[in-house]
Amino acid sequence: MYARAGGRPAAGGRVVRRRPIAEEPATRARTPLTPALAAGGAPAPRADHPPRPPCHSGVVSTPDSSRSVKISPDERTGWSSERPRRDGAPPRPVDISVRSRLLSPSDRLRYSPGSLLLIVGAVASDPARFAERVVEERGAVLSLGKVRTLLAGRVEEHELEARASELLGAAVLKRLQANQTVIVAIDGFDASERERYVRLAHGTRRPRHLILLEARRDQVLDEERPALDELRRALDANELGLEGFQTALRLGGNALSELKRIVFQRPPRED
Repeated sequence: MYARAGGRPAAGGRVVRRRPIAEEPATRARTPLTPALAAGGAPAPRADHPPRPPCHSGVVSTPDSSRSVKISPDERTGWSSERPRRDGAPPRPVDISVRSRLLSPSDRLRYSPGSLLLIVGAVASDPARFAERVVEERGAVLSLGKVRTLLAGRVEEHELEARASELLGAAVLKRLQANQTVIVAIDGFDASERERYVRLAHGTRRPRHLILLEARRDQVLDEERPALDELRRALDANELGLEGFQTALRLGGNALSELKRIVFQRPPRED
């Protein structure tokens, strides 16, 4: 068995020739470095290849669930309708605010039957006398003056004011619960007194309305002027809905004498 030059004997007597090895060039051609790479920066992307999106390992870091959030003292005491009351704290008052509408003066005003109408004004404007003149439904007008007259001589003088206020509130509530119309004439502009009657009507789901009687400036008492100015400002800004009034009307000057009747009737049906 013989082997040729450049080969070696293999099993079975075959001769396996070696593949000649190509000579490698002494030096390979090197790609010139870009200016950014030569300066030690990141290689610039090639123009013929779009940049690859950043790789993501698929692992998302989860924040520490035990980290606490610090709440400032101001936020702890903030009001919220859902926030539970502290032990022993009084219940929150019911929200009586509604959307209010300003009425224009007219010679005849009509309200829904069973409504509560507050007629307020300075002592000089005499709201009770005005109500008796324009309200068509007799016996519907109530006032502290009427109750004081009924109680005169029956209760002690120092108890008269408190008893009159108590009886007036009871009479208003009784009529509202019976779906009767109630007109309360109020001397002065005490917001707490207005709120008292409005809450009674709100509890019985009765409509609430207000009429403000204007008097000449020289007739308004000095102690009445600040509250009158505040009520006038709220009425002109249509903010009396915050007090629970669904309509409000301001009467002064000739409009006081031009108003002839206030009726409590449903609007006529259109056939």
